[in-house]
Amino acid sequence: MNNQRPLVVGILNCTPDSFHDGGRFTTLDTQVRQAYEMLEQGADWIDIGGESTRPGAPPVTEEEELARVLPVIRALGPDVPISIDTSKPNVARQAVHFGARMLNDVTGLERSEMAAISADVEAMVVMHSRGTPQNMSTLNHYQDLCTEISQWLVERAQRSKSQQTFIDPGIGFAKNRQQSLFLLQQTHQFVATGYPVYIGASRKSFIGHTLRLPQSESRLSGSLAAACVAFERGAAAFRVHDVAPTRQALDLAFAVQQASLC
Repeated sequence: MNNQRPLVVGILNCTPDSFHDGGRFTTLDTQVRQAYEMLEQGADWIDIGGESTRPGAPPVTEEEELARVLPVIRALGPDVPISIDTSKPNVARQAVHFGARMLNDVTGLERSEMAAISADVEAMVVMHSRGTPQNMSTLNHYQDLCTEISQWLVERAQRSKSQQTFIDPGIGFAKNRQQSLFLLQQTHQFVATGYPVYIGASRKSFIGHTLRLPQSESRLSGSLAAACVAFERGAAAFRVHDVAPTRQALDLAFAVQQASLC
């Protein structure tokens, strides 16, 4: 059991093409307002990204990604707990320079420069993935799903030089619906590595396929269920689109877990 209150990381996609909220927060004003709203709702961190990693998403240049994320990072300033969601070393370096304190790398420190930059942040998220958004849906063949991913994550997490390193099994990244469900069921296996576990299941397609909800706007209940299941199995942090309901659901789950009459 996890005796720490679960962390909630609010997603701020500064992109036109993210699968759920692409195009909603593309001006500096809307980005800053959304960040502060999520903080008021109980977010512990704000995860800012400038490149969609949804299946099929086209890559963006370093210059474009910087143009999307740096203005909001600079506007929020170093007093706001900011996580930068990127796999590009220069984007990470510049984001850290302007105040980002967490690094979230969907490629799991594949580039050695990212491991070096991790020494300059308070926390690092190492996520499991395969391939690119263009081909990852074809790379979901595993001999032993949880063992392979756990071993991969531990090896990559050992590259991190951050004060705190989280591991993320990468729900939906080179995993099909059944594999994503199984990874949530087996969250405790990742907890057993000794690294705190970070879960990003919010509004993803495996929820839609399971509940027959093709539109991401209809997947809030499934997202809350996924978060609570993972928390019950020991996950420590949750990357979500919907901060207020997730904060409430996890706080109640935590209160139940800690309840005692003694």
